[in-house]
Amino acid sequence: MKVEAVHTHILDHVLDTTFESASMHFARRQHCLVEIVCDDGTIGWGECLGPAKPNAAVVEAYASALVGQDPLQTERIWLDLYNRLRDQGQRGLTVTALSGIDIALWDIKGKRFGVPVSTLLGGRFRDSVRAYATGSFRREGVDRVDDIAKEVGGYRQEGFHAVKIKIGFDVEEDLRVIAAVREAIGPDMRLMIDANHGYDYLEAIELGNRAAPYGVDWFEEPVLPEQIATYRAVRAGQPIPVAGGETWHGRYAMLEPLATRAVDIVQPDICGVGGFTEIRRVTDMAAMHGVRLVPHVWGTAVCLAASLQFMAALPPNPPRRDPIEPILEFDRTENPFRQAVVNTPIEHQGGVVTIPDKPGLGIDINRNALKRFSLKEE
Repeated sequence: MKVEAVHTHILDHVLDTTFESASMHFARRQHCLVEIVCDDGTIGWGECLGPAKPNAAVVEAYASALVGQDPLQTERIWLDLYNRLRDQGQRGLTVTALSGIDIALWDIKGKRFGVPVSTLLGGRFRDSVRAYATGSFRREGVDRVDDIAKEVGGYRQEGFHAVKIKIGFDVEEDLRVIAAVREAIGPDMRLMIDANHGYDYLEAIELGNRAAPYGVDWFEEPVLPEQIATYRAVRAGQPIPVAGGETWHGRYAMLEPLATRAVDIVQPDICGVGGFTEIRRVTDMAAMHGVRLVPHVWGTAVCLAASLQFMAALPPNPPRRDPIEPILEFDRTENPFRQAVVNTPIEHQGGVVTIPDKPGLGIDINRNALKRFSLKEE
């Protein structure tokens, strides 16, 4: 069994209504899928977090080193590819592209042995997970407070137990949004806030102290991801647990935040941290430092499937009779190809998502959807 070819698929959709976080403006949805074809016909699928075109370019740069390799040797391949570009970047695109490749290789491995990836990771601790709804971005042309309050009320009706909203724009306006959201979802529904590193230190401290009475589970990416010392200062200066990690790619980027307790909750994204091979290391590091791990998830059903396989094998923490169970981030923003790329969509039922149990990632790709949403040359 050898790798015969590596392909990338850039999916694209122009949004009907643009939206934005504190750090990004979204006029379209674009994601990069990785397809690895073996000489026996086995195909593996992966996905890369971040900008689709640059990710595809890096995957294609890696491709020549993959062809002819035994796809089951995931550890050796990971190290070989990482070493090839380590002088140009131990983080960022070199790792997000490698993540998509690694996920595809594990998909192949699961199909080769006829088991889900979660079994290869050591076994399944759970067959389903509760999901929380991510949305509440700022949209143009509407009253932000009323718009988000109405949106989160819908998530409550759908059965979600928790919601994460976007802040990081303006402290006073953000506090009005938080207050309106708490009123809309009631006192029993969990609420998380995500600043997408939009605040400076003083704003983050003020927001955290004033938002705490609304019962916030965590304060995500309060400041720039490079500013680890500032993370520690924000954590010390306000009472809400601090979360972060989607932009810390690979174990070396995770080391300082974990070792110095810059966060209470670490959020690796399997499509950005280095795939299954690397996220296992980050999981062990988090456990050794006593930091809770809640994965970041942002992408198509391929990303969802990979995240679910990882979460199935995530050990209970702490190992007590009623442990703290992981929860799945479930993007609810506009993206028509999110579920269309698979023949069986990965959807929630009353805020609960079943983890696929077929071999590999447990999904079948819809090639008609890939063709339909393929980026057209402009």
